[in-house]
This record gives sequence, C-alpha cells and structure tokens, in this order.
Amino acid sequence: MATGKPRTSVQGTRTTAAGATRKTASGRTRRTPRMTRTQVQEMFERLRELDPHPVTELEYTSPYELLVAVALSAQATDVGVNKATRRLFPVANTPRAIAALGVEGVKPYIATIGLYNTKAANVVAMAEQLLREHDGDVPQTRAELEALPGVGRKTANVVLNTAFGQPTMAVDTHIFRVANRTGLAAGKTVRAVEDALMKAVPAEFLQDAHHWLILHGRYTCRARNPACPTCPIRDLCRWPDKTVDEEG
Repeated sequence: MATGKPRTSVQGTRTTAAGATRKTASGRTRRTPRMTRTQVQEMFERLRELDPHPVTELEYTSPYELLVAVALSAQATDVGVNKATRRLFPVANTPRAIAALGVEGVKPYIATIGLYNTKAANVVAMAEQLLREHDGDVPQTRAELEALPGVGRKTANVVLNTAFGQPTMAVDTHIFRVANRTGLAAGKTVRAVEDALMKAVPAEFLQDAHHWLILHGRYTCRARNPACPTCPIRDLCRWPDKTVDEEG
C-alpha cells in the first residue's frame, strides 16, 4: 500500500548537490545520461501546460524593487526577503529614498536577513550609483547591471529576464540541481550550467524556463527527498536514483 512518503534509493550511488553522478557496482562514477531534444521539448511543454505564466515569488512593483529584492535574496529565502521588503518598500522604494535613508537607516528593515550589514551597504551604494550614472533608472544591459554594487551575473540575469523580458537564464542552487539531475544540462559550475541551458532549452521556452526550473526544483525536485512519484516529468528525467513510494 502506498503511503505517499518517499524514500531514496542510495545503494551504490554517490549523490552530489546536483544529483548528477553515481557510482556503479565497480566503484566507477558516471554522469546522468543527457536528455534528448525530444525529451527536452516534451518536458517544457508539460511544465508550460501546468503553469502557463510562471512568475517569481519575490514581491515587487517596479524594476528597482525587483533589483533590490534579488540583491537581498543571496543566501536567503524568498519568504524572508518578502517579509523584509514589506517593511522597507512602503518607506523607501526608489533609489533616491534608499540613498536618503543611508546604510544605518536601511539596516533595521532588513535585519532579519542574513548578511544584512553587507547588503544594506550594497543597496545604498547601488542606489547612489543609479542616481549618479543612470538618473535613477535601472539599466537594461548586463554590463551596466553587473557594475552596480552587490550585483553579480545571477542577479543581473533575473532582472533582465523578469523586469525586461530578456531570455536570460539565472542559475541558482535549484536550477543547478534540476539541470544536472534530470540530464537536461550538465555542468560542474553555475556558468557551465547556464551556458548549457541556453543551448538546450528551445527558444520558445527560454523566456519562462528560469521560473519553471526554479519552481520545479523548489517544490518537486528537492535536494532531499525529491518528489519523484508525483513529478510531472518523471518518465523523461534521466536520473537513475529516483525516489519511490514506500510500500506499507
């Protein structure tokens, strides 16, 4: 009788953060086989059917609010960031208002987030640079975004994709895991996975692929106890160590 509680088959395997490699009986390590183009197409068709218009779980009403929220989200959950920005944004949600608050003024609003001292300094410096170099507007190029304090490639990709509709791929820990584990796009580094995804994902899905993959990794293809029995792409996934329903 199925109880719905998953268990993971781990005999003879080495599970990495990505779930991409396993050891055979002989002790050799091998990668998860790569998905075929047909499987990739079918994967994204199913994800699109389940969620035609995926959106970020970060709360924002402008490109600047999104930029700040993503900058705050490093090593923090979206839930935690939303709690902080619900306090911060009603008081200051423009570069000029954030700059006027200053670092010590921003800190109390985001103190519940990890690394808040550094993040407060970055957010204020970012606001000042936006005012100084961009008239307070959020730039729409990667180079200009990455030149801002506290903004790296992943943050720039999120803003370009979500705020400005550019087909970029922001690879976080969830997407890194899903891409490697399923056989969609293997890579040992975040940049390698990003580049592989940009090649593997069909053009018609690129705009929303980031959101589909992150949500799939957050709620289904979890790092621990992935929900393989109820996964909508279980039959397409090439991971050899899928969890199964425990027999009662």
